[in-house]
Amino acid sequence: MSTKPIFVATHPRACSTAFERVFMTRRDILTCVHEPFGDAFYFGPERMSTRYENDEQARKESGFANSTFKTILERIERESKEGKRLFIKDMACYLVPPNGQLATIAPSLCGKTVKKGVGTNGMNGEMNGTNGTNGTNGFVNGHHMAPFPYETEAETRNPTVVPAEILKQFHFTFLIRHPRHSIPSYYRCTVPPLDKITGFYNFMLSEAGFDELRRVFDFLVENKQVGPTRAGQHGELKDGEVSITVIDADDLLDDPEGIVSAYCKEVGIKYDPQMLIWDTEEDHQRAKDVFEKWNGFHNDAINSTSLKPRDSAHKKKSKTVESEDREWREKYGEEGARIIRECVNTNIADYEYLKSFAIKV
Repeated sequence: MSTKPIFVATHPRACSTAFERVFMTRRDILTCVHEPFGDAFYFGPERMSTRYENDEQARKESGFANSTFKTILERIERESKEGKRLFIKDMACYLVPPNGQLATIAPSLCGKTVKKGVGTNGMNGEMNGTNGTNGTNGFVNGHHMAPFPYETEAETRNPTVVPAEILKQFHFTFLIRHPRHSIPSYYRCTVPPLDKITGFYNFMLSEAGFDELRRVFDFLVENKQVGPTRAGQHGELKDGEVSITVIDADDLLDDPEGIVSAYCKEVGIKYDPQMLIWDTEEDHQRAKDVFEKWNGFHNDAINSTSLKPRDSAHKKKSKTVESEDREWREKYGEEGARIIRECVNTNIADYEYLKSFAIKV
């Protein structure tokens, strides 16, 4: 069994923040870190997304214009000094260049090694390397290097900009949701009226996140960082062994206790039914503070008080393609429905592949 920091790798609109709230109740043993790598992906000098490329003011106002992948890992290191195990939830696509581009290691991490394990007791996480004018720390003659693509080398088969030796320090698990649910939900956040709150004023197909999540998953399995045993299909795990643990959001919403308790078993946490309830003033204030940087995306999770099984009226019923298209046209118009359908169809194969590994209870 692994005691490494838990990393829930997911894609946008997978009910991941509701899942995160479950583990935020375990302040006795866990320190939760909410979506840290988006700071570098969108806003920092190593940014890979073009969403804010022409909006320097927005990058500055975010407060993360100087965030690099190194500074984020250093933040994770500081969080670990509380002596509790870390629970990190983030989008896999924040670690992977968009649109299938070849990943090369982030300049701030290039050529560096980690002395001890990130997020474990006794680690200092300091990374050896050089500071100077050769660009390996993300600067050249005092100036930031241009954003992605970086002038750095790739690691064999590694789809991320983080060295494999650093990835090995995390206990990866995965959370997915069918694209017919996640994609319309994400699209809604990028069009009026919600776009004025989220600050995402256009829908980008590259942000769906399924392709990147599958590639990260495959790399970790091939690299023997995860698996080969599957969740719920093994005996006692060896010291440091990590099972393949994939959760489908619809399974989670239909049977929170069954899925969360099974997940806890795989990551070495004792399940407590009270993990599914968060209804104190302290709980709500903490959620608001943690989730505020992605305003508009987490309102349902912020306003929730617990995670209960969906009743029959709210369970996702099977719909035909025609009924889905009709619903999307009514909400988002012809062009919006076309974009959503194209994105859904593009990502179904990756979802179904990952779904084949999902926990069954």
